[in-house]
Amino acid sequence: MDSLNLYLLIGTGLMFIGLLLGSLSTRIGVPSLLMFLLVGMAAGEDGIGGIQFDDLSTAYVISNIALAVILMDGGLRTRMDTFRLALKPALTLASLGVAISAALVGAFTTWLMGVDWRLGLLLGGIIGSTDAAAVFSVIKGAGVNINERVASTLEIESGLNDPMAIFITLMLVGVLVEPDATFGFNMILTLIQQFGLGAIIGLGLGAVLSEILLRVRSNEGLHALLLCSGGAMVFALTNLAGGSGFLAIYLTGLVTGNRRGGTGDNVLRSMDSMAWLAQSGMFLMLGLLITPSELGQHLLPALMVALFLMLVARPVSVWVSLIPFIFTWREKLFIAWTGLRGAVPIVLAVFPLLAGVGETRLLFDITLVVVLISLLAQGASLRYMARLLKVSVPATASPKQMVPMAHSANRYLMQFEVEEGAKAQGQRLGTITTQRITPVLIIRDKAFLNLSEDPQIEAGDMVSWLAPLSEQDYLSDMCHKITVAERRYFGDFIVRGSVPVDQLVAAYGIHELEERLKGMTVEAAFEDRFGQHAVVGDTLKLGGLRLRARTVEKGRVIMAGIKLPQ
Repeated sequence: MDSLNLYLLIGTGLMFIGLLLGSLSTRIGVPSLLMFLLVGMAAGEDGIGGIQFDDLSTAYVISNIALAVILMDGGLRTRMDTFRLALKPALTLASLGVAISAALVGAFTTWLMGVDWRLGLLLGGIIGSTDAAAVFSVIKGAGVNINERVASTLEIESGLNDPMAIFITLMLVGVLVEPDATFGFNMILTLIQQFGLGAIIGLGLGAVLSEILLRVRSNEGLHALLLCSGGAMVFALTNLAGGSGFLAIYLTGLVTGNRRGGTGDNVLRSMDSMAWLAQSGMFLMLGLLITPSELGQHLLPALMVALFLMLVARPVSVWVSLIPFIFTWREKLFIAWTGLRGAVPIVLAVFPLLAGVGETRLLFDITLVVVLISLLAQGASLRYMARLLKVSVPATASPKQMVPMAHSANRYLMQFEVEEGAKAQGQRLGTITTQRITPVLIIRDKAFLNLSEDPQIEAGDMVSWLAPLSEQDYLSDMCHKITVAERRYFGDFIVRGSVPVDQLVAAYGIHELEERLKGMTVEAAFEDRFGQHAVVGDTLKLGGLRLRARTVEKGRVIMAGIKLPQ
């Protein structure tokens, strides 16, 4: 019993310290995951704790379970519209991008260290994929609102790229273990099987799980546990069938999270706690697995590999993969820089160790250094790079409350408190109500106002509306004072997407307009430039005016900010 209590004290103590430091890390711009890793290293055999932990099998099992929970949580938070927007570029990065990155790192490692080319390529496969835990955590904790095209591409890529990384790793492990074996068409079939079964089982069982959860009446905590256990079953079943469990559980979360009524805000908060527990426990354990004194033997080549990956291999793979898609050079550069490595490469580095491949401790040590450098350099600088490359978007003020309406397509009940100096102050309710918005309730001094009298809105009123999600920004602009950051970014004036371009430019006395844009609405002009893939922050120039997408619904610009010529 004393031993049990001692283990419990050590484990919970490390978790408490890691969580405490993780909560403080955002103030100094360091990713919280790095803090957990460092706490684990400090408690390890080379640190002040002196804990000896080298059980690779246990680390492998725990890491897989933790990654499954993290990917499930990531899928639950991905809107289907966002998934459609970023699926093609993310899938290209997750397949072609990983292959290019692995090949470049493999060639560089072979040249730098003089190792067998198969060993060099194996290292490329191990560190070729980005990590979902790192990407989800760092983007959420960066303190900036990254534009949807970039953020969703990064998040979905990290959820999809595991099959390619696992395929490359297993193929090279097989080549090193059995040099005489042939790995041609069979290995291609394995890759197709990983992607195909992962997608089919994930989507199919995700739909089944969401139907079950829609019919179960339970509290939020139990609901989140049902989600986790159901997702874990999908993960295990897919792996047993020979598919990618990581891809399957991400898609299960995606399907479940997008079913109306399947996951409310309280359920997502419960899932967020589980995801934090999973990733903090996983990085603490991986920190215990690291022996800093052994890393020093290969520190210089490991640093050079890490720099090559961040500055050459990842940028080249991103640039080539995104050629067919609408991304600005700033967005491509940011995506290249945010190729965060985390737990997945460390887990993949365990594969050859468990298989007994020679010299793989070298690969494991290099992988650990690459992960540390990635979290420290890329993770810590993400918010500054987002602002430098202008891919961040000012966040609008959120409603006091927002509740999805059951059995009503894309309708939410939103409640706002009208601030002093807001646009709605002093206006009649009817003047700011549109066809897509239905006023439900106004509370003033704890009394309900009669909406049929078209009351004048005053500061301090609590106004509830029934509206689509795309109208949230408009209502926020009406009820809250526009911040300096929003005014600087979007401009002082807002225009609806239905306004004709001719009328808009004429109203500002501008006559220089491209012939093909005449007769178009603002929405159509954005679609002409960006297709149906516009996101908040996209910019369009119209005869001297600069329009910036303010509110977007399914790739259509509903509202745009106007920046006047100097």
